[in-house]
Amino acid sequence: MSRVPLTPQPDADGAWLAPAKLNLMLRVLGRRADGYHRLQTVFQFVDRCDRLYFELREDGRIERVQGPDAIPPEQDLVVRAALALKAASGTHLGATIRVDKQLPMGGGLGGGSSDAATTLQALNAVWRTALSADRLAEIGLGLGADVPVFVRGEAAWAEGVGEALSPVVLPQPWYLVLAPPVHVSTAAVFNDPELTRDSPSITLGDFLRGDAGNDCLAPVLARYPLVKEAYDWLNGRAQARLTGTGACLFAAFSTLREAEAGLAGVPAEIPAFVAKGCNRSPLFGLEPPDVSPTEA
Repeated sequence: MSRVPLTPQPDADGAWLAPAKLNLMLRVLGRRADGYHRLQTVFQFVDRCDRLYFELREDGRIERVQGPDAIPPEQDLVVRAALALKAASGTHLGATIRVDKQLPMGGGLGGGSSDAATTLQALNAVWRTALSADRLAEIGLGLGADVPVFVRGEAAWAEGVGEALSPVVLPQPWYLVLAPPVHVSTAAVFNDPELTRDSPSITLGDFLRGDAGNDCLAPVLARYPLVKEAYDWLNGRAQARLTGTGACLFAAFSTLREAEAGLAGVPAEIPAFVAKGCNRSPLFGLEPPDVSPTEA
């Protein structure tokens, strides 16, 4: 997928970054025979990140010593990713893992998938297992449909279950993101009888011209009153959109000043933050200068 090979790297403090993503559009085209849904979506990263730290171990053990309390280590995608990479590569090495969690869970920002992808990329470097990005993405897909886009590290047009990726160059605005304290169940949303499952497919050109709806918005608003309250507040001030199937809502602004002005007015009971849109994952360092959006 990548046109230019990307090299993951820790930041100056030794943290490997796991950024949030936004689904700038999400269409449900139908249901597959295996029960999964056929999708079209557009992924873009933002510079709000979890921070992961890895310490090499010679005893082969994988141990998460810091992470979200709500997720037991053995169920954490970070641990599962490390074990999957260890099995695929045959390395005898292990790792002690710390996760400084900044992204809300169940919010549609992809934090768990991003953590898993960063684990694959970081340990592939730390262990010197030298697996290709294609192989890491293949391993990642076994952990979750959103993991490959984080492994690849480029904003993408996605189809299939979200794993068939084509890199795109998009405008990189400032986003005001609202994170109502609600954990949205992806399974419940996709099983909701009110979910539109037969949207016609569109092209990237259609999206760039403004066709940027999310078929999951209506069932999420109907199921989660706190999300609806936050949506109504944001939509009264800018074009509000839902990311993925999660609780988080966002609106784009041309400047940091405009986004921060919006943040200042957010009701105190709604967690919120401002972040910069990124066409390259912060895991892979600084981006090149902005170029024109991908042509249709």
